[in-house]
Amino acid sequence: MSGILPLQFRVGYTEDKNKAPKKTVPASVPGNAQRDWAIAENYPDHNFGDNFKMFGWMEDVYWVYSASITKNPAKEGERIYFVSKGIDYEFELLLDGRMILHQEGMFTPVHLDITDAPGKESDSVLEIIIYPAPKSKSASKGTNNEPDESVKPAVSYGWDWHPRLIPSGLYEECYLETKPAFHIRDAEARYELSNDLSFADITLEAQLKNPDEIPGKCKLKWELFDKNGDLALQHDFGCACCGISPQGDQKAQLRFDNPELWWPNGHGEQVLYKSVFTLSDPDGNVIDFKESRIGFRRCKLVRNPGAVDKGFPMSCDLPPITMEINNRRIFCKGSNWVEPEIFTGTITKQSYEPLVKLAKEAHFNMFRAWGGCMVSKEPFFDLCDEYGIMVWREFPLACNNYKDDPKYLDTLNRESVSIIKRVRRHACLALWCGGNELFNGWSGMDDQSHALRLLNANCYEHDRQTPFLPTSPIAGMGHGCYVFRYDNEHFMSQRLAGNPDYAAGYDCLTAMTDAGKTAYTEFGNPSAADAELLKSIIPEEELFPPKAGGAWLAHHGFKAWAGSNSWLYPEVAEYYFGKPENLGELVAYTQMLQCVGYKGIFEEARRQWKKCSMALNWCYNEPWPTAAGNNLISYPAKPKPAYYAVQKSCRQQMASARVKKFDFESGENFEAELFVLNDLPEKIAPCEIKATLESAAKTYFICAWQAKETPPSEHQRSASYSVKLDEPENCLMRLKLEVSGNPEMDSEYLFICKNKNSTKKILPESLV
Repeated sequence: MSGILPLQFRVGYTEDKNKAPKKTVPASVPGNAQRDWAIAENYPDHNFGDNFKMFGWMEDVYWVYSASITKNPAKEGERIYFVSKGIDYEFELLLDGRMILHQEGMFTPVHLDITDAPGKESDSVLEIIIYPAPKSKSASKGTNNEPDESVKPAVSYGWDWHPRLIPSGLYEECYLETKPAFHIRDAEARYELSNDLSFADITLEAQLKNPDEIPGKCKLKWELFDKNGDLALQHDFGCACCGISPQGDQKAQLRFDNPELWWPNGHGEQVLYKSVFTLSDPDGNVIDFKESRIGFRRCKLVRNPGAVDKGFPMSCDLPPITMEINNRRIFCKGSNWVEPEIFTGTITKQSYEPLVKLAKEAHFNMFRAWGGCMVSKEPFFDLCDEYGIMVWREFPLACNNYKDDPKYLDTLNRESVSIIKRVRRHACLALWCGGNELFNGWSGMDDQSHALRLLNANCYEHDRQTPFLPTSPIAGMGHGCYVFRYDNEHFMSQRLAGNPDYAAGYDCLTAMTDAGKTAYTEFGNPSAADAELLKSIIPEEELFPPKAGGAWLAHHGFKAWAGSNSWLYPEVAEYYFGKPENLGELVAYTQMLQCVGYKGIFEEARRQWKKCSMALNWCYNEPWPTAAGNNLISYPAKPKPAYYAVQKSCRQQMASARVKKFDFESGENFEAELFVLNDLPEKIAPCEIKATLESAAKTYFICAWQAKETPPSEHQRSASYSVKLDEPENCLMRLKLEVSGNPEMDSEYLFICKNKNSTKKILPESLV
C-alpha cells in the first residue's frame, strides 16, 4: 500500500535564480511564499489599511523552497514519487542541484518518480524554484493585463474588489509518496445516461503503472456502492497481467439500470454513489485502490423557448442558455463565485463549507466560477456535489486578449486538459466556459481566437457530455448593471456619449423591467460593509466621513470601478435619504438600497422566464474585507442584509410584485403587477393574494387577486393595479403580499415616498 512522507520546507527569495537565498524561513505547505515571509518578518495585517502594498516587491523575485530527503525511503519492490497537486506558477524542480522538471502552469499536478535519484547513503536536497509573476512585455505595467500571455489567474494583479497582491508558492499539498512498483496510476468511471434516464452506459478506465513489474497474477476489480453503502454494481477485470496494454491501460464497459439521479438544490436529492477500483495480489491482499464519487445526471444547454426565432439564417437566433438537468428545464438562481482568500494556499474545506452551505440555504442552485480566479480546490467541488450547487466553471481567462502565441497555447493546452480531467468527475459540473468577457471591446477576442477554439476542442475531447460556452456574456445575455441608480457620474458620461445601453435618472428596478436578456450572468448593487468590519480595516480617523483616499480607497470604497465614487456611491444614498450624519446611517442607507435592488432584480429575472433562464449576481463572496462592493457575503463568511433579501426572492414558490421604481412622490400613482412564481415541477393550487401598501400614516388596499392554478415550472401574472398616494410626510412604505392558505409564499417590499412640504428624515430598515 501507499505511504505518505511529509516534507519540511523552508523558503527564501533571490533576485538571481542561480544564487541561493541569503535567508530562509519556515514554509507552510500548502501555503504561499509571500505569506510565509510576511509572518516570519512580522508584517502587519495585510487586511488593514493599505498594508497590502508591502507585498509589491515580492512579485519580481524568485522564491526558493528547499527540503531534505533522508536517504532513500523506498523499500525493495517500491517506488518513491514526488507529488504536488499545485505549484504556482512557473517553476523548476531540482534534486541535489540537478533539474529534473521545468513546468509552467499551476493546475497541472506533478507526479514524478524519483526512486533512483536520492542517494542511498546520504540525505538529498529537494529544491523548487518559483519564477517571478508572469508579466507580458506588451501590457501596461501594474495593470491586470500583465498575465495576458499566461494561464495565471488575472485577479491578483488587481481588480475592483481585490488588491494587487500576487501570491505564488506550493498552494496545494506537496509530499513524497511510496507505492508498490506495480500500482494504479489513475482510474475513473465515466458514464452517459440514456435519453429516458433509465440506464447509464459506464466506461471504466484504469492506468496501471509499471506493468512490467507485475508480482504474479494480480487482480483488478471495480465496485459501485449506493448511498446506503450497499453494492450496486461490480466488474472483475480478472488477472491484471492479462490483456494489459504496454501503457498499462485497462478498459471495460457495462450497463447500470435505473440509477438514482443527482439533482440540483431544490429539485431533488443529491444522490452520490461511491466508485472503488481495487488492485489485489494473488493472495487477495490489497496492493492499491482508487476511490471517488459519482452522481448520475444528464446535463444540456437548450434554446430558450421564449427567445425570438428569426428564421434563416439560423445564426441570427439567440444561443442556447437554458440549463436542462435530467430532461427538466431549470431556472438557474445563484451568484458569481470567487476564491475565498487572497493567499490561495490557506484555502481548505473549512474555508469553503460555510459559503457553499449559505448558498444552499439561499435557494441557490448555481455558482458561476469566474474566470479571473483560480480553479477551486477539490473540497469546493465535493461540497457543491453534496449541497446541489451546479458549477459553471470558466477557464482562467478574463478581460484580456489572449493572443495566438504558440508558447501560451502550449501551456493553455496542458493546463486546460488537467483542469478538465480533474473537475469532470463531479456531478455539480454543469457548464464549461472559455472565460470572462472575452468578446468585449477591451478584450478583443472572438470565436475564431485560437485559445477558445483549443478550449472547446479539449472540452469536447475529454468531457463532451458537458456543455461549453466560449465566454460570458454572449449574444442575448447580460453583464451589468452594477449600481442602484443610473445617474452617477459614470452613467451620465456614458449617456452623454450616446451609448444606448445607459440611461441616466432611473433605478435598477426600471432598467431591469425593460432589459429582456436571455440570462443575467452578472448584475450588482453595491453597499458598504457592516460598521464592525469597516472599523477593523480602516483607521479610526478615516472612518467618517469617508473620503476618496487612504483605506477607503485601498478597500474599494472609491475609484474601484467606473467613476471616482464606486463602490460606495454616497451620492446615491444621499439622493434618497439625505446626507448621512454618521457611519451607522451611511451603512444602513447603502445596505437598504442593496437589499431593494437585489431583491427586485432576482425576482424580475425570474418573472421573465421562459425567455430568461438565469439570474447570477455579481458577486457572492470576497477574498478580503472590502469597504464597499456588490458582494452578498462579507469576508470571510458573514452574510450582508442583502443575502437575506435574496434568500426570500429565490424561494421556489412565492408571490411576487413588479413595481417599476423605488421612490415615489405624494399624489403619484403607485402601480403594481402581481405574479405567482413556480420553479418546481408541481402545480400550485388556486389562491387569493391580498396586496396592501402600508406607511406610518395609512394603509392602502391595492387588490385581492384571485390567482388560478399555476402549472408546473410556470408563472402566472395579474393585471396592473394602482392606488394614489397621499402621504403627509416623507416615509417608508411596505408592500405586503399575503397568500391565502399558504403564508410561506407571502412577500414584502420596501419603497419610499416623499412630500415636497416635508422635512422629515426617512430612516431605512433592513429586509432581514
